Amino acid sequence: MTLIKSISGIRGTIGGKPGENLTPLDTVKFASAFATLIQKRTGKQRVCIVVGRDARLSGEMMQQLVMSTFVGMGVHVIDVGLSTTPTIEVAVPAEKADAGIILTASHNPKQWNALKLLNDQGEFISAADGAEVLEMVEKENFSFATVDTLGIIEKKNYLTYHLDKILSLPLVNKSLIANAKLRIAVDAVCSSGGVYVPALLKMLGITDVELLYCEPTGNFPHNPEPLAEHLNEISSLVREKKCHLGIVVDPDVDRLAFVCEDGSMFGEEYTLVAVADYILKHTPGNTVSNLSSTRALKDVTEGYGLRYEAAAVGEVNVVEKMKEINAVIGGEGNGGIIYPELHYGRDALVGIALFLTHYVKSGKSMSAMRDGYPQYAMSKNKIELQPGMDVDAVLKAVEKKFSREKINTIDGVKIDFPCEWVHLRKSNTEPIIRIYTESSTRDAADALAERIINEIQQFV
Repeated sequence: MTLIKSISGIRGTIGGKPGENLTPLDTVKFASAFATLIQKRTGKQRVCIVVGRDARLSGEMMQQLVMSTFVGMGVHVIDVGLSTTPTIEVAVPAEKADAGIILTASHNPKQWNALKLLNDQGEFISAADGAEVLEMVEKENFSFATVDTLGIIEKKNYLTYHLDKILSLPLVNKSLIANAKLRIAVDAVCSSGGVYVPALLKMLGITDVELLYCEPTGNFPHNPEPLAEHLNEISSLVREKKCHLGIVVDPDVDRLAFVCEDGSMFGEEYTLVAVADYILKHTPGNTVSNLSSTRALKDVTEGYGLRYEAAAVGEVNVVEKMKEINAVIGGEGNGGIIYPELHYGRDALVGIALFLTHYVKSGKSMSAMRDGYPQYAMSKNKIELQPGMDVDAVLKAVEKKFSREKINTIDGVKIDFPCEWVHLRKSNTEPIIRIYTESSTRDAADALAERIINEIQQFV
């Protein structure tokens, strides 16, 4: 079992021994350290922190532990309960709160959970703040409130607020979507999206909806990562019910994938490409994605005569780069849409509303729309890290081997060849080296990955 401590939070498997797994004791320590950091930053004892969770089985237990710890720290807790990551990100500034915390392990299987930490803007905390939290946990550098200064818990629901904000966006056309009389299938993997996505579709005037795994039980019926190999059932449902499209979200609703009318995948990488195409058509500006995302976004952006920039992997890095170049749209190729007009966070719900408007306006089928974008295929591989393996030395050797190519080292090593690329980096969430390749076909991408893996074996 596993416990991963990083500057972006703490993630691990439930149960087992403290310090080795995500146990109640580890949860309390991290919550205490985070509250202490926020108190230190604000100079206030009575800080306000928004807390919510996805539907995974350990979520309610984790939330109760975190909220009780915060009460013991003298914190005013806003309990939004079963929610989504983007909803909590929106709730923090709406409440004028000092911070937020989300109990979710995103796409990880049900035995995992995590504490994701937000600042007062509802954005992930900085690397420096994350490092300070880790240090506080290590030294147990926190103290609790006296009985007269204990915190309080206030319950609120932000579903309607979040969805109203989405529907009020100028580029979301509710009447156009409603008049299209769409039939849509939804797979929410038995988590929060099962509540939020149907509610959004209803508010958009879509009444013909086929629901698959939309009861938020936390018993994920398939691997919760929205990849093609996990989505056979919704693919069949879309075909059988003659749906215009299918919508798939991960457990905390910050990743978004679509299924075409013929049951084929629109492609998780192309969620951002399509939404960006729509945004740039109406509000020209810069775009950002991470180094492991498809080259198609760069192609589409430059096709409008606009500027594309790549950021290191990680939402906080993408947001930082978006702010730096004043991007109008950005995100990650894993289906993460970041639309600053609403907030700086990956948000599948705003992605759905923008995509549906674009889709209806296009007058095309899903598969025809997908075929209209630059055609690339990606291969995602990994190498398990062995004890004592010097990852930095391996990456340095790869960089030297391909020094004649265009190299980017802001996050691992990315090698841009004329018609394809490879990105190697140490994962932030698993003990592996990720190897992403992209080329004109899947076979070519697989061949490039195999070539690079063979090179790595020589350096290990």
